[in-house]
Amino acid sequence: MSEPKWLDEGEMAAWRAYRVSSILLEGQLHRELVDAHDITLADYEVLVRLAERPDHRMRMSVLAGEVASSKSRVSHQIARMQRAGLVERDNCSSDGRGVYAVLTETGMAKLREAAPTHLDGVRKHMIDLTTEAQQATLAKVFERVGAMLAATTDD
Repeated sequence: MSEPKWLDEGEMAAWRAYRVSSILLEGQLHRELVDAHDITLADYEVLVRLAERPDHRMRMSVLAGEVASSKSRVSHQIARMQRAGLVERDNCSSDGRGVYAVLTETGMAKLREAAPTHLDGVRKHMIDLTTEAQQATLAKVFERVGAMLAATTDD
C-alpha cells in the first residue's frame, strides 16, 4: 500500500472550512424548519422536488437520486411523510415495480408555509455572506464534485 498524499496547509484549510461549515449550515437550516414548522430539512427537500414537477409526482428511484439518498432511506421517509399527510404513494401503471411519490394539498400547503423560513435562512447564513462571484465559484465546484460522485454511485 502506498503512502497517502497528505493535504498541504491550503488544501486542509479548504477541506476543514467546507466540512465544518456545511455541517453547521445544514444543522441550522434543519433546526429553523423543525422549530417553526415541525418539518425536517430532508422533508422540505422532498416537498420542493415534488412541487417542481408539473404533475407533482416523481418515481421514488428518481427522487432518491435528486435528494442524494438511498432508495431505502427515501422509502422510509416517504412512509413517514405519508402518515403526516404530506405525500401519497401511487403505483406506476406502465411498470408494476415502479412507485411514485405524489405531493398532496397538505404537503403543498406545508411547503408554502415553510418556504419563507427556509429561504430566509439560506440567505442569512450563506447567500448574504458571499458575493455573486463566490456563489458562481461555489456552484461550479460543487456541481463538478456532485457530477463526479453521482457518476460513481451505483445505488
